[in-house]
Amino acid sequence: MSFELHPQLAKDTTVIGHFPLCVALLHKDNAMPWVILVPKRENLKELHHLPMQEQQQFLLESQAVSQALEATFQPDKLNLGALGNMVPQLHIHHIARFKDDVAWPGPVWGNTKSEFRSDEEQQALQTRIGNVLGLSSLFSKA
Repeated sequence: MSFELHPQLAKDTTVIGHFPLCVALLHKDNAMPWVILVPKRENLKELHHLPMQEQQQFLLESQAVSQALEATFQPDKLNLGALGNMVPQLHIHHIARFKDDVAWPGPVWGNTKSEFRSDEEQQALQTRIGNVLGLSSLFSKA
């Protein structure tokens, strides 16, 4: 079986690039920088369902994303979350939060205007984050 991204994730994001385990996606919501890691494994719903070695690989990749978001945006807080209530495919959100963002201090879900960036803005942000992630030996651009 080959890996396929859930249709909702494909609709709401663009691909920044790939790690050995995960594809890194940039959410199109213009409220804040928002990267999603999706392990490239079929029918995976929970992180603990991965073998331990892949769980450790996920942590390395998550750390690279978190460090890239901190270095690029200097957020007040990073939010990580794996809900999966609407999209069952395992995906972990990495969201740069700011005290002046539209949803602060609450969660982003249901608290943004759900407005997408323009294609040009999305591409520029994707390139900006991708360039920082490219400093990691684990990462390759799409």
